[in-house]
Amino acid sequence: MNDTIDQIVLVTGASKGIGKAIAVELGQKGRFVYVNFQSDEKGALETCKLIEKNSGKAKAIQFDVSDASLSEQAVKSILETHGKVDILVNNAGIRNDKLMAWMQEPDWKNVLDTNLASFFNVSKLIVKNMITKRYGRIINITSTSGQVGNAGQVNYSAAKAGLIGATMALSKEIAKRNITVNAVSPGFIDTGMLDGMPIDEISKMIPCGRLGKVEEVSALVGFLCSDKASYITGQIIGVNGGIT
Repeated sequence: MNDTIDQIVLVTGASKGIGKAIAVELGQKGRFVYVNFQSDEKGALETCKLIEKNSGKAKAIQFDVSDASLSEQAVKSILETHGKVDILVNNAGIRNDKLMAWMQEPDWKNVLDTNLASFFNVSKLIVKNMITKRYGRIINITSTSGQVGNAGQVNYSAAKAGLIGATMALSKEIAKRNITVNAVSPGFIDTGMLDGMPIDEISKMIPCGRLGKVEEVSALVGFLCSDKASYITGQIIGVNGGIT
């Protein structure tokens, strides 16, 4: 059993939305949470304040998860300071919705780099460290788009589907080292990621009849990061109001 007070956490894309809620949830147990951001420093610092308000410790850390070199430098700095990362939540993601026929290469590449390549960029050194320490929790935030596909989201659906496959494969590689790897797959959650979408029409499609709340996602992540979930790995768990 691990004392959460001594645990080091990295949450990517934690300046707002689901990432922010996850960082605050994990910080409530007294963990030290690194709050990653790319450009929204104000939002990241607000996340840190909320964590500290709940007796946790936090530090904002700026780097672009789609950049392999910058990601490696950031992870190395954390490992050099603390000697470990106990919990990694790969949450950072972007959308750039277009029909495939009108999609340009940057539309494809930017979404794949931020949503999928970032998993490798951020996780590689941390996985090595977790193997050495014989403990770890990795949570990848994917999407129902990666499970069922959405028109206008060929790029986003492909990236999230790839993340699901990576989750299942990695879980099998490192399970014997007491490291779990799971994916949380939100449906339509009330965040800025839904800007520009027809919310009223979307709500009619959801069996629960409403959008999800960020706290409903973060609560699941909190459980998966606990010792109570030590026998759960390689799973894709939906938080989607019954839409899949």
